[in-house]
Amino acid sequence: MTVAEELGRFVARLNRETIPDLVWQKAQTCLLNGYGIAMAGLATPYEPVARAAANAMYPGGGAATFLGNGERGNITGAVMANAALFHGRGQEDTCGAAHLGAVIIPLLMALIESGHGDIDDLIPALVAGYEVGGLFEEVLAGDTTPKGLRATTLYGAGAAAAATARLFHMDAERICAALGNAVSFSGGLLQTFAEGTDEWRYQVGVTAQAGWAATELARAGSVSITQAYEGAKGLAQAFAGRALDADMVIGKIGQDWQTLRVAFKPFPVCAFNQTPVTAALDLRDRIAGRRIDRATVWMNPYECGYAGMDSKGPFSTIGGTLMSIPFCITQTLLRGAPSMAMMTEYDDAEINALVARIDLDADAAVPTLCCRILVHLDDGEVIDEICNMSAADYAYRFEEMRDRLIRTNAQENVSAGCVDALARFAADPTKAGLGPLYDAFATARGEIRRQ
Repeated sequence: MTVAEELGRFVARLNRETIPDLVWQKAQTCLLNGYGIAMAGLATPYEPVARAAANAMYPGGGAATFLGNGERGNITGAVMANAALFHGRGQEDTCGAAHLGAVIIPLLMALIESGHGDIDDLIPALVAGYEVGGLFEEVLAGDTTPKGLRATTLYGAGAAAAATARLFHMDAERICAALGNAVSFSGGLLQTFAEGTDEWRYQVGVTAQAGWAATELARAGSVSITQAYEGAKGLAQAFAGRALDADMVIGKIGQDWQTLRVAFKPFPVCAFNQTPVTAALDLRDRIAGRRIDRATVWMNPYECGYAGMDSKGPFSTIGGTLMSIPFCITQTLLRGAPSMAMMTEYDDAEINALVARIDLDADAAVPTLCCRILVHLDDGEVIDEICNMSAADYAYRFEEMRDRLIRTNAQENVSAGCVDALARFAADPTKAGLGPLYDAFATARGEIRRQ
């Protein structure tokens, strides 16, 4: 059996009986977080751009809802626009370096709403996406990310293919074909972060479309590769530049549940910036208003090498500020916990002056998702802050996620009732149905307009 064939068998068998309770509950939390962050992002400018492009590419009515304005359109267009909304705050879920929820949730929901799938299959399909996408992020991202390949797009196409294949109840052989197609459609670069541009907001929707296309081609009978991952010209060799230990990967399927690796972002900044911001909040309390002369931040080389992390500006986009360790640390030290509004303070003289005096250094002794910050104060005192975190520290439970989303949406003038409606949907999509979900977004849009 090849890796793709084993994954085909695994995905085909996913249901309420084969998915452990903790995995099922985590998928419900992922669903809640995805929609809650999308709701808090309704005022961001990226969904309207994606919607305009989608309407130009796929004109006419349709059966899928654009969450940004409540209108209906073509399925593909809705996926493109809604994915940009899920990604608008930069606060989506993260499985290692891959933001899979922003790819697969908008796709699955558009397909279900339009009658291409049953809502009863939403959670198993969601798990299928996280498991396939997360597996290769875990195994290969350490090699592919430093090359400039974005994990979300490189592994997200396979995640989207697996999710839609499970939604469609395809058999193992056709799921294998869908994964082969998806690997052939994979790609995506990190240069967007180096330049602070917006392509990454739209990569998720395009990746979802590629995954859906891969599945529909397989369902239509495509003849597709079976050694998609371990072949001589497969994913590992082509993108990571090394052989894949197929037996090791197969041994992880259904044992090391990738869905449980998914972490959530408390702040609207890059996943790798969450711990430095947490550390800076502690430092802010310790410094208590004293003047900072300079600071050094040490992080794992994998994170330091990510595009845009060491940038000191000048900044003109949120895409640049939310990636920059110096900017995020400075904002937190001087202003407190980051908000979307703070990410747009490009011309603040005090902020920019301190950004220039904060350095990012790589240290292999610092684990990923951890950091050390050494702050030199004007009075000569040196304060050392070490913050050791793991994905488990950001793996919030359902009720805690609900409470966090209420606070996040309150920043945008969205009421707690809207988040409660999302929680009822995510807890039991079949019972809740889609109506209350879309009603909650309609209410939220009105509340944001009145702000």
